Amino acid sequence: MRRVPLLSGSRIVHVPIDDEDVVLRPPPPSSAVDVAAAVRDALRFPLAGAPVSDLARRGARVTIVVEPPALPIPGAQIDPRQEALATVLAELTALGVTDDRQTILVAGGLAQKLGQRDLERLLPPPEAREYRGRVLVHDAAAEDLVPVSLSDDTDARIHRALVETDLVVVVSAAETILHGGPGALLSASDAATVRRAAAASSLLQAAGEPAWELALAVERAVASKVALTSVSLVLDHPRLTGRFRDYPHEPASLRHVSSSPFRRLYSLLPGGVRRTILRDQARAIAATAAFAGTPSVAHSEALLRAVELRAVRLAEPVDALAVGVPWIGPHAPREPLNPITAASVSLGLALRLWRDAFPVRDGGTLVLVHSLTRSFSHGPKDPYRRLLDALETEDVSAVSESERAAAADTRAVAAYRAGRTCHPLLPYADWAGCGPALSRLGRVIVAGSRDAVAARALGFVPGHSIASALEMAHGVSGGRARVGVLLAPPYSPLLVGGA
Repeated sequence: MRRVPLLSGSRIVHVPIDDEDVVLRPPPPSSAVDVAAAVRDALRFPLAGAPVSDLARRGARVTIVVEPPALPIPGAQIDPRQEALATVLAELTALGVTDDRQTILVAGGLAQKLGQRDLERLLPPPEAREYRGRVLVHDAAAEDLVPVSLSDDTDARIHRALVETDLVVVVSAAETILHGGPGALLSASDAATVRRAAAASSLLQAAGEPAWELALAVERAVASKVALTSVSLVLDHPRLTGRFRDYPHEPASLRHVSSSPFRRLYSLLPGGVRRTILRDQARAIAATAAFAGTPSVAHSEALLRAVELRAVRLAEPVDALAVGVPWIGPHAPREPLNPITAASVSLGLALRLWRDAFPVRDGGTLVLVHSLTRSFSHGPKDPYRRLLDALETEDVSAVSESERAAAADTRAVAAYRAGRTCHPLLPYADWAGCGPALSRLGRVIVAGSRDAVAARALGFVPGHSIASALEMAHGVSGGRARVGVLLAPPYSPLLVGGA
């Protein structure tokens, strides 16, 4: 019997496993590239389309589309996307597109708008101080969004900066089919269009996925109006750089964490202090490659490379999978978790980062390692409280009615537009992202649940501890379940089956 340390919010719990169980740990770090040099080379030799020197004529207007650095979780203080954006701005300036002709568009979809401090972190500090161009934060409820016709015979509305320009350059990292590349353009659309893409079955398989097709349709709509190119980075996992720099990819680091004399002291600290310690842990993300070209082409190539770089291989689906949930939510700016965002991280993110096959057998068990405590603060979390109230009724139609009411709630929309909270449709998009995994699982057991009412409202089974949750998983499997433990964060892509 072994014990594997796993993060549960800001706590560290130990998962007991047998020799036949599987520990899914991220691969070791890969070698990094010089981001500035890689981006410059990519812009000069794109995979598809013309080089940026042919697209950006002197004095042209250029819109540079970026996304808030929500993924990967938990992020890092050193992020190559900052250097990539600075390099693109410098290349445009060298081509005669001065600061006053450049517009940075932050496409955050339905998430709460970034504040001034977060916007300043989009660039390295020296470049942020020197930049004199415009910075616009996308508003998914703005009245001046531009209508466009999509190739799937539907309509969408996109940010005006995407059409009132001469060139659009998307600068992103290939995280999923919806994060980066054409997904960034989709995130610069109206709320209803962004909401349509929420229920993708897999975030890594583009073939036949309606959400990917929707992103491509938005890309084609933008390309029909202006010149369009992109830069897509291949990022490694966020890596700790201090005392625990080998965690979780080295087996010895698991023993180090378990036997550390500081672990017991850490567990006695208040939750707010633990979250501060975790937030301030030194982390870095390395870029291993950069590609340029039309957003869908560059992003697809970068995503393939990122999946191969960061993936964990699983020979066959497991009977039960234990997934830890971190102390922060899946959106930027970062907020503490509530029951819906905790479900979104585990079911909507971790269990949608698969390729070839779902990592848990049909009817299997997810052990969600988190307290699932309701921690709704006034303001930013009001939209989530509304959804949880609807879920507590256990009436399927109540959720749909609640979503329609949220979309029409002028006060909630006004609070989003003022930057005080997320769009009122974001909780429903988060919950819709959990649907594909829930449809395949037999049950979700909450290990260490401290709010049984919230767990049952989501349709989950509350459990007192990780040991009791695993006992339930073994029982429903007929005596002995093959258990997998996903060491996270960071969350690795899961390649199931094959060599």
